[in-house]
Amino acid sequence: MFFKELTIAIKNVVFGENVTIVKPVNLYGCNIGNNCFVGPFVEIQKQVTIGDNCKIQSHSFICELVTIGKSCFIGHGVMFVNDLFSSGGPASGDTSLWKATTVGNHVSIGSNATILPVSICDNVVIGAGAVVTKNITEPGIYAGNPAKFLRAL
Repeated sequence: MFFKELTIAIKNVVFGENVTIVKPVNLYGCNIGNNCFVGPFVEIQKQVTIGDNCKIQSHSFICELVTIGKSCFIGHGVMFVNDLFSSGGPASGDTSLWKATTVGNHVSIGSNATILPVSICDNVVIGAGAVVTKNITEPGIYAGNPAKFLRAL
């Protein structure tokens, strides 16, 4: 039987000051701002930028091409997606098919939310378990599948 050993690592990461990392994590080729917290079992891939004063809770996955603003909270088990299977299946290494996600400042994303390639404006709360499929351009609270505007903050 063949087993491939997987390495949990921190490689080629640019860290700001006063960053707390709780291992095990898999962080590579990303930028993490000042005063951030990254919980255990988090993966942050290359070409990701995390702004200052952010908290990334355990078991979250932040894929390539995601930018997260300042003072954001990412709950437990939040999944970011960059491949929409536009060719009928996974992009299979064709990264030109991947799409970017931008999260504004002061955004809180509840546990187990899924964020497709979208743009989310500042001052937004995404409810636990929500699936964000479209850009969010108005501050407020969003929840559901697909996520819908519930009320202003």
